[in-house]
Amino acid sequence: MKKLKLVMIGNGMAGVRALEELLTLAPERYDITVFGAEPHPNYNRILLSPVLAGEQAFEDIVLNDLDWYSRHDIKLLLGREVVKIDRIKRQVIAQDGTVADYDRLVIATGSTPFVPPVPGNRLQGVIGYRDIADTRAMIEAARTHSHAVVIGGGLLGLEAANGLRQRGMDVTVVHLGDWLLDRQLDATAAGLLKEALQARGIHFRLGTNTEELVDNGEGLVCAVQFNDGDIIPADLVVLAAGIRPNFRLAEAAGLPCNRGILVNDTLQTYDPRIYAIGECANHRGVAYGLVAPLFDQAKVCANHLAGLGFARYQGSVTSTKLKVTGIDLFSAGDFMGSEGCETITFSDPVGGIYKKLVIKDNLLVGACLYGDIADGAWYFRQIREQQDIGAIRDHLMFGEPSLESAYAQETRKASISPMVPAAPASLLLTATLARLHAKQTALSA
Repeated sequence: MKKLKLVMIGNGMAGVRALEELLTLAPERYDITVFGAEPHPNYNRILLSPVLAGEQAFEDIVLNDLDWYSRHDIKLLLGREVVKIDRIKRQVIAQDGTVADYDRLVIATGSTPFVPPVPGNRLQGVIGYRDIADTRAMIEAARTHSHAVVIGGGLLGLEAANGLRQRGMDVTVVHLGDWLLDRQLDATAAGLLKEALQARGIHFRLGTNTEELVDNGEGLVCAVQFNDGDIIPADLVVLAAGIRPNFRLAEAAGLPCNRGILVNDTLQTYDPRIYAIGECANHRGVAYGLVAPLFDQAKVCANHLAGLGFARYQGSVTSTKLKVTGIDLFSAGDFMGSEGCETITFSDPVGGIYKKLVIKDNLLVGACLYGDIADGAWYFRQIREQQDIGAIRDHLMFGEPSLESAYAQETRKASISPMVPAAPASLLLTATLARLHAKQTALSA
């Protein structure tokens, strides 16, 4: 039986994961061609920060080497940017004139860095932070330059700042928000993070808007001017102020787009022969930027490409687990706490630990953890499954292991008292929680 032609635009984590799933389900169904705009095989973008900091080499973060593509008879076209999708002829055309016919097409073009619309944003020495080329440019700049300014206090911005600081640069992070990681942390956790990073020599200007990137007269950036009139030196400016879904190709091909390529629960676009997954796709109004939802999408997409046709992607309940410069962070759900919510908090500034749980109608709806995230997965499960936590409410802050340990202890006590009938599990749990609540009250005092 003649194989169908599958073309994939994009050689990133989401797209190649879909190929891995597809090769497991239907290894002989397609002749596969992959266009990659970068001259590299698939690599883990999440680990660019250790490369920047000098902790890992690029070879360490490659996920699928060239031999993997060869073993699976995948035609890999590296360094070839696709410039057109011809839906009538069912062809993909690259910038160098390469043409590939398709029966099925997967668009996995990811996202692009947001470039703030400030004067000087195209000067030499101003770069985004999105791929290995950007990372290498920063490493090279750190060898000969002294002052770096990172615009953006999100995860990428902080990782860039830490890496450049470790390479000896004087680094200032500029963030428009009132606190760092304002989409992942509340103000208290972000304050602890800021203090820890300041102790490592990183400077911050929060609630500050960039007015201009200053030209030295030769097309090179030399300083950053803020809206309050202050100017600080900068011979390297890193733009890490967010990302935007890259849907330019799909839109030019006439596919409906709105802050991403619109897809249904099978990850199909308006054209049923064309799928879109990853950061470039908009599913039910959401364009996901985290790895876990993108891998979920890849699995569903592969299911349909394989001809099975039963899987559905219905969106993802997301959590954020981060390690910012060695500091563990976790957040999930409504961690800020909307109207009608109440919060339980534990704070140990000396030990560098902060925990905040948000409850509404006896349901755990949000969590924010700093420093100690051992119970993050358990909290996330409670949030996702929406189980009534009334019986363990006073125990929530202590996490799942302490509950299991306390319950086991009560069971052992009951088993060594044969003259006394064993108490029902619910009573043992209530007694356990009462003691734990007393401990919690003492800690709070």
